[in-house]
Amino acid sequence: MKSRLLAGVVAVLLAIVGAVIVVSYAQGADQRAVKGLDPVNVLVVTKKVPAGSTAEALKASVALQQLPGTAVAKTALSTLDGAAGKVTSAELVPGEQLLAERLVSPGDLETSGSVPIPAGLQEVSFQLEPQRVVGGRLAPGDHVGIFINMHGGAVEAKPDKETTQLSIHKVLVTAVQRAPEGAVAKPAPSASAGAEPNPRDVNLPTGSLMITVAVNDINAGKIVFASEFSEFASIWLSREPLDATDSGPRVMIRPDVYK
Repeated sequence: MKSRLLAGVVAVLLAIVGAVIVVSYAQGADQRAVKGLDPVNVLVVTKKVPAGSTAEALKASVALQQLPGTAVAKTALSTLDGAAGKVTSAELVPGEQLLAERLVSPGDLETSGSVPIPAGLQEVSFQLEPQRVVGGRLAPGDHVGIFINMHGGAVEAKPDKETTQLSIHKVLVTAVQRAPEGAVAKPAPSASAGAEPNPRDVNLPTGSLMITVAVNDINAGKIVFASEFSEFASIWLSREPLDATDSGPRVMIRPDVYK
């Protein structure tokens, strides 16, 4: 009787020890799996943060999360220590990692944002792909020439002809903003009605630019028309310093290209 009781106790003890070993092994496997991912603590945005928000205000909108090392950006922050006095350089959205370059001094934000508007002029903005904006190399304070391309109907004597004109000279750029990552600019229309869209126009690279310029009321209307009614017109920019040669107004049509 005692032998059977002893054997039962031993069996129960062995079962308990086995269960403990299995649980310990499973926990160790989880820990080894996490360790294999090289986890890193990083600050992640939890709710939308407007551009220009202070680092102090930002604290309530970020949380420390552990992410696999391979998924963490090189400049991702794990703390806001040392960020006092800085502001966000762009709007932050939930889920994105907080990057060091998103925090700048207020002076840097003001410098990159805009320049004063000359008296009597007004500002107007439009979005273009980088190749239409001198490769995306424009900055506030630059002067540009604004070419307007019309896809027929601009010249009464030749209503079916495409035309290009440097319509507005030496325009002051007051602000340059790069579109959010993943944004796609509106493709330029085809010159031929009903033509299939060009894949190069549709699948534009990210980083399109929002350009703001200071112009008078008439030129503002030209820019708005060319931007809004893309089936009729499109815009191209050149960098045109104040001392650039101005040969006077000229409407470019197909035969003029080879002259």
